Amino acid sequence: MNSLEFTRQQATNYLQQALENPNAQFRDGQWESIEALLYRQRVLVVQHTGWGKSMVYMLATKLLREQGCGITLLISPLLSLIRNQIEASERLSISARSINSTNIEDWDAIEQEIQNYQVDMLIISPERLANEGFRSKILNAVSKKLGLFVIDEAHCISDWGHDFRPDYQRIVRVLDTFAKDLPILATTATANDRVVNDIKQQLGSSILIQRGTLVRKSLKLQNITMPTQSMRLAWIATTTLSLHGSGIIYVMTKRDSELVTKWLQKNGISSCAYHADLSAIEKTELEQKLIANDSKVLVATIALGMGFDKPDLAFVIHYQRPASVVHYYQQVGRAGRAVDEAYGILLHGDEDERISEYFIRNAFPTREIISNILNALKESEEGLSTTELQKAINVRYGKLEQALRYLSLENPAPVEKLDRKWQATKTADFYHVNEAKIEQITATRYAEQQQMRDYMSHTECLMSFLQNALDDTDIQPCGKCANCKPINALPTTANPLLVEQAQVFLDRSHQLIKQRKFWPSGFTFNHHDFKGKIKPELQFAEGLALCTWQDAGYGKLVYEGKELENYFSDVLVEACVKMYQAWHLDPAPKWVTYIPSKRNPELVANFAKRLAEKLNLRFGQALEKVKDNESQQNMLNSFQQVRNIDGAFEVIIPTREEDNQYAPCLLIDDIVDSGWTITLTSALLRQAGVSTVYPLVLANYTQS
Repeated sequence: MNSLEFTRQQATNYLQQALENPNAQFRDGQWESIEALLYRQRVLVVQHTGWGKSMVYMLATKLLREQGCGITLLISPLLSLIRNQIEASERLSISARSINSTNIEDWDAIEQEIQNYQVDMLIISPERLANEGFRSKILNAVSKKLGLFVIDEAHCISDWGHDFRPDYQRIVRVLDTFAKDLPILATTATANDRVVNDIKQQLGSSILIQRGTLVRKSLKLQNITMPTQSMRLAWIATTTLSLHGSGIIYVMTKRDSELVTKWLQKNGISSCAYHADLSAIEKTELEQKLIANDSKVLVATIALGMGFDKPDLAFVIHYQRPASVVHYYQQVGRAGRAVDEAYGILLHGDEDERISEYFIRNAFPTREIISNILNALKESEEGLSTTELQKAINVRYGKLEQALRYLSLENPAPVEKLDRKWQATKTADFYHVNEAKIEQITATRYAEQQQMRDYMSHTECLMSFLQNALDDTDIQPCGKCANCKPINALPTTANPLLVEQAQVFLDRSHQLIKQRKFWPSGFTFNHHDFKGKIKPELQFAEGLALCTWQDAGYGKLVYEGKELENYFSDVLVEACVKMYQAWHLDPAPKWVTYIPSKRNPELVANFAKRLAEKLNLRFGQALEKVKDNESQQNMLNSFQQVRNIDGAFEVIIPTREEDNQYAPCLLIDDIVDSGWTITLTSALLRQAGVSTVYPLVLANYTQS
């Protein structure tokens, strides 16, 4: 037996040990990938989920370490996946450690273990590469001891990943600091030719590509068009109950994840909402509940995707059309890994086009925002923090962070972060946005959306369509999808009675108006004596918004009333009456007032008066608009928004005791976005003696 045969036998033994199966053998391509890494090559593995991509780098790490090579550095996108990888490494006696935002207190100890050659594999998220402390303390030490570099979910280094996990773009830059003969492994389950070619361009054209078929034999795919949310909610409530096991429902927004979850719970279906605003601990808890089948459904945004592994996941349902075939395949591929049959259902609704257009159009920072940031930084000798930048320029916090990250990832970068402050680099003086690249990516995204439309209307094998779109060469009819085998299809209509109930639910899905606890950091009022923490005695009580701006139903009526008719219909008055009656406020409001406007003084005042009459409550003006300031919708962050309304309102409550003007009141407005106007006017009313202020708003403008 020569040395290579001996090594393969060792690897086979380790494979059987890891899988706890004495008969386990390598799948086609697994050993070939490991062998290439042992010969210090660069390898790209494109294989479907469940193929065993992680086994390649686990066994390669084990064998390289036994040969005296250095540590493996693994870039992994999700904390849940990192935990799984550490558990898997233990079965092979591989010492794996992770450095992430949840274990900062362990960094020093891990660094010492690395220095002492006690760590075989270090696992980090790509965002760690942006952390100055990590780069200086850990990465510099690790880079001198590397034996293998692994990029998991490598499709994220392609252009479409710039706004989902943008820090993946730092990887190529970091590679330039490593040894040229360092073996590199990139893995993904979702890559078409375009993405593969992009990865090759960034990692080197000599990279060995190990590519297998992407067919998922267990999946029963089906597409269903249901225009309204009420139809889809009714269908989901019925269908999820009829399906065995547990699954995931993917939605496009945080709001929809919470909305669908509430509806399912209302219908007796155990479910949880999963989105990016949850903490790492909360996400972990929800994942574990689904894995243990303690939840029937996890209603998730794209925050759940890469790395989540539940082999017996029975179904994946898409509430709306995803961004691309790549996204869709990656998400639907969560189902059916270790079961013979699983469902992948794509629903299509009227709002899909609006949502997809919003995400495409907001994928990149505007030229104006970039110019304003660079000008502000160039004018500051010591640099500016994110908070200070918000004071200097009118831009939303999320857009500011997006732009700063975009600029910091440019090569060369026009900005850099030192300690807590952003500074302009020498590049800033001659930096120009690569408009051609942005236009190219935007065009690609529109093409990907068209491909998803084509998929929705496809009448032949759905799995074959996905394979072809992902440039799989081994394409044949799956024999399981709704087109290949109609008997497998789930119902395509919803119970009319349940549709009506769902519409009532949507109409009553009122949104809580969140209280602000602090005035903007560093802001000083010119006309009021407020600062720092908002005192409880100045805060409003519970507030509600009837609907979301421009949503089907009431949201559309609010839009038409404000933008087209200059009058809010009686339907909206009646809807607010019903919302109020279900609110059960204690202490109950005794009167109704409103937030005045100089541009349209009658619109909200008229609505508030009519609502007061229906509620049999006294109506009165308690606030006066004394400054014709800019529209709040043009103010894009908290600092600018509060500065815009500083001194804009005065309290004009009459002093007649018989009016009971200090009793609890309803404060009416048409639109709430940031909530600062309601926060300030409520504080003024409370300061003037009003005991309780309940905001009641027609529509929430927030796009989340």
